[in-house]
Amino acid sequence: MPDKIESEVKSSKIILAQGDITKQTTEAIVNAANSLLRGGGGVDGAIHRAGGPKIMEECRKIGGCPAGEAVITTGGNLKAKYVIHTVGPIWKGGNAREEETLTRAYQNSLALASRKGIRTLSFPSISTGAYGYPLQEASKVALNTIGNYLKGHPEIEKVVVVLFSDQDFHIYQETLKEIGLR
Repeated sequence: MPDKIESEVKSSKIILAQGDITKQTTEAIVNAANSLLRGGGGVDGAIHRAGGPKIMEECRKIGGCPAGEAVITTGGNLKAKYVIHTVGPIWKGGNAREEETLTRAYQNSLALASRKGIRTLSFPSISTGAYGYPLQEASKVALNTIGNYLKGHPEIEKVVVVLFSDQDFHIYQETLKEIGLR
């Protein structure tokens, strides 16, 4: 099994990788945060643990982040210089504007990266853990949103989508093929 799949979108790249997002060497990593920015389980907890107290200190100053929005802090002890915190939707069956909110979470994270001059960033699969968003549907939202954004924003050179499990990696790989980005 390959552990990395690359896909070109104009001059920018989308890369699928299986592994630990806290180990990424991109300029920024995106945190699938909760609205209080207080750390938690899954990706959020892992980023806060690996990044150390500086990230939490900055999160406390920010105060919170509504679903679909994004804020930025230092990367603390991470290899990444920044952490972009975004809040995805809690899955409620698909009729509570979840797709729209998830799309905005990706768009706002990318727009924040563009405004800050960040050229490379890594995303987890937002909302597919404790928030229960179905992985296959979330992969389509994620990859379509990232691909569409990159078409008009050549300043972002590389986006890595970091997936924790084999199953997640394979679903994203199939979605990448399905939507024609590979």
